[in-house]
Amino acid sequence: MKLFDGGRAPNPRRVRIFLAEKGIEVPIEPVDMGEMGHRSNAMTSRNPLQRLPVLELNDGTILTETVAICRYFEMLHPQPPLMGTGALGSALVEMWQRRMEFHLFLPVAQVFRHLHPAMKEWEVPQVAEWGEANRPKVMEFLKFLDGHLADKPFIAGEDYTIADITGLVSIDFMKPAKLTLPEGLDNVARWYHTVAGRPSAKA
Repeated sequence: MKLFDGGRAPNPRRVRIFLAEKGIEVPIEPVDMGEMGHRSNAMTSRNPLQRLPVLELNDGTILTETVAICRYFEMLHPQPPLMGTGALGSALVEMWQRRMEFHLFLPVAQVFRHLHPAMKEWEVPQVAEWGEANRPKVMEFLKFLDGHLADKPFIAGEDYTIADITGLVSIDFMKPAKLTLPEGLDNVARWYHTVAGRPSAKA
């Protein structure tokens, strides 16, 4: 088994945090995304979409997509549960994971990919108007999230889950996207301080 990792890129980091929370060690092969290593022939043969992370199993099976890789490890190592327990618990985590991914992670990524000069060779064509259009989407969702967290320690309720991992990485991703967390979101700030302080956040 081998995990092809993209360093500081947010999706590879989500998987590393997930594995750290589980206490799972997987051999990692770094891929230099700055040098377009994810577009090399070796990586394209594993993932034609040229995205990271990529998990290669011992039998040669390839898994891509962050949440799919996390789901694989969740099934192999159910403790501690990071994707919910029981029908309702799992559904709630899935609901909030998708909300964090679609309404925070992806809009931040669109701002970064369509406005950052370093992404001109990656995002062809860069559409500045689309990047700008996603700025208010990020802020609107953060205000919504602040209200949700008023009486909850974590995004999906009482327990830390993959939804918190996606949220943490999304907010950290705001810095290179040149987005600033609005003042007055005390519940988001409290939650972020908690999750950013976990040892896994350094993975």
